[in-house]
Amino acid sequence: ELFARWPTPAALARAPQEAVEQVVHSTGFFRNKARNLKAAAARIRAEHGGRLPDTLDELTALPGVGRKTANVILGNAWGVPGFPVDTHVGRLARRLGLTPHEDPVKVEMDLCALAPPERWTRLSHQLIQHGRLVCQARKARCEDCALAPDCPSAAPA
Repeated sequence: ELFARWPTPAALARAPQEAVEQVVHSTGFFRNKARNLKAAAARIRAEHGGRLPDTLDELTALPGVGRKTANVILGNAWGVPGFPVDTHVGRLARRLGLTPHEDPVKVEMDLCALAPPERWTRLSHQLIQHGRLVCQARKARCEDCALAPDCPSAAPA
C-alpha cells in the first residue's frame, strides 16, 4: 500500500506524517518508521536524484537504514552481494557453530568468509526461512531438521 499511494520518493517525502503512520502502523514503531521513511525519501530525492543508492555507505547514511536493511536492499534490489544478519541468521549461525559472536557485524563477517559473495543473499534467505520454520528461537525442532546430524546444538534423537 505504501508504494501504491506514494510511488516516488518525492511523493512519499510530501505525504502527511499521519497518513504514512496509518499505512505502516501494523509493523510496530510506526511513528519512528513513518518519520524515517519520509526523511529517507526526501534525502533520496535531494541527494540521489530520486534513485535508491546502491552502496552500503550511501544506504546506511539514510535515516532509519542500518546495515541489515542496507544489505537486504543491496542483495534484492541491486544484485550486489550482501549478507543481512537478522535475529534468525544470528541465532542459526551460532547454533550451527559458524560463529561464536553475538554482534551482527561480526556474524556477517564470519558468514561472508564461509561462502562466495554470489551466494550471500540466497544463503541469508535460506537461513531466515529455516529459522522461522524449523530452528525456532523458543524451541528448535531438531527432529525435523535436515541439518541436525551435523549441528553441534541439535538435541539428541
